[in-house]
Amino acid sequence: MDGKRVGRYRKKPVVIDAIRLPLAGEEPTEDFVTGLHEFLADAIWNSDRDEGIGISTLEGTMRADPGDWIIRGIKGEFYPCKPDIFEATYEAVD
Repeated sequence: MDGKRVGRYRKKPVVIDAIRLPLAGEEPTEDFVTGLHEFLADAIWNSDRDEGIGISTLEGTMRADPGDWIIRGIKGEFYPCKPDIFEATYEAVD
């Protein structure tokens, strides 16, 4: 491709780490809370009173709402992802 035309591209297969926030009103288990803290150990984040969290991403602070996934990318960056986008993009790996 010479860079002057639109081309079609396929996403390279990569394996990411991700954790899903509990749904609104769902009480998080102690294991989840421990896992979340371990997962986000290298991230800057804060929680708020309505069960969402703010995550410092490469694009600035982004909000993850209940039920959203939080993804750690291939360079260690974190970002939230809505459930429908996550399910359309990723599948579980053994």
